[in-house]
Amino acid sequence: MSGHPIIQWTEDDAPHVARWRSEAGVPPPKRVVIADDRMTADNAYRLACEGSGLLWRGDFQNARQLLQALARRIERKPRRAKAPVAAVSPDQAFHLHRKEQAQRARILGMLLLPFEAGHVIPLRRAPDVHLACSEAWGAADEAYVASMRELLGLIGAHEWHKKGVEIPALGARIHPCYGVFSPVRGEYVDLVAQAPLPSTALAFDIGTGTGVLSAVLAKRGVRRIVATDQDARALACARENIARLGYGKQVEVVQADLFPEGRAPLVICNPPWVPARPSSPIEYAVFDPDSRMLRGFLDGLAAHLAPGGEGWLILSDFAEHLGLRSREELLGFIERAGLHVLGKIDVRPRHPKAVDETDPLHTARAAEVTSLWRLGMRGK
Repeated sequence: MSGHPIIQWTEDDAPHVARWRSEAGVPPPKRVVIADDRMTADNAYRLACEGSGLLWRGDFQNARQLLQALARRIERKPRRAKAPVAAVSPDQAFHLHRKEQAQRARILGMLLLPFEAGHVIPLRRAPDVHLACSEAWGAADEAYVASMRELLGLIGAHEWHKKGVEIPALGARIHPCYGVFSPVRGEYVDLVAQAPLPSTALAFDIGTGTGVLSAVLAKRGVRRIVATDQDARALACARENIARLGYGKQVEVVQADLFPEGRAPLVICNPPWVPARPSSPIEYAVFDPDSRMLRGFLDGLAAHLAPGGEGWLILSDFAEHLGLRSREELLGFIERAGLHVLGKIDVRPRHPKAVDETDPLHTARAAEVTSLWRLGMRGK
């Protein structure tokens, strides 16, 4: 843990230091206040809004209740009068929503927990969290401090990893690891399960994540699949899922920047769908700054397609409805890469937010379509 920054505070008139852990790369609070069961939610909210970290020394379950109370205060805080809906463009609505999310995360992230070596929380009624923390962070040989909100995220990810996500196209479960995008939106998986295969000899799965699309191709009879990723967590997660499903002889998981060596008759990629800057490493599965991965896949596809082969780009048009990327811009990426569109298969999303009218981005979500673009080399 020597690479982690230090957090400092005063307690019982004595200075204290510990390592600071933040998956999002958030710096430690400059001011830390000791808090326990006697602190009111209103006082905690005021301190958190001012940027003070609240290092908890009371009952763990009371800390959870305090975090919920802080969240309620964020939701009901007085808001300035909003401009008429017509005056707010979709991209402005998106950026305002992201700003509010960031502010909410900053306030809730101020409730801090102490950890001893071995990921032990020295508080009353604290759960055993060493497995969840070890899965995400590895071993801990010294004490540290982390936010309660982040710990709850680790616990949730640990439970998802144990339970897995049911994938009807596989007739089995995929077990996402912490920090790896979970295939909870099954419509894009169904597209890969249903599209006509140009070949069953070989396929490349670019940015494999959990390995779900490689597993679907293996189940469909593709004899050899090379799955790539750059992220160490994703590589370990994909290998674990592929082995659990019994596709180890068909699927090879390799570390690579997008493409492996060689050409294949089928190359698939499901890049992040929104061209915006992520606020933490985990968000790189959702946000693709300046469409870098999308453009990298398209620009390199022709050099890795076998003659007559197809590249499958799985992409939502959510960004188009937000005004963050136009359809003309996407088609321009395809044309400049020396590719042309062979066909397109569309599906409507089925997730709950698509019908949630209280969601700030409801208009864009309600219009969203996810597509599998079948791409070929121009003139082939």
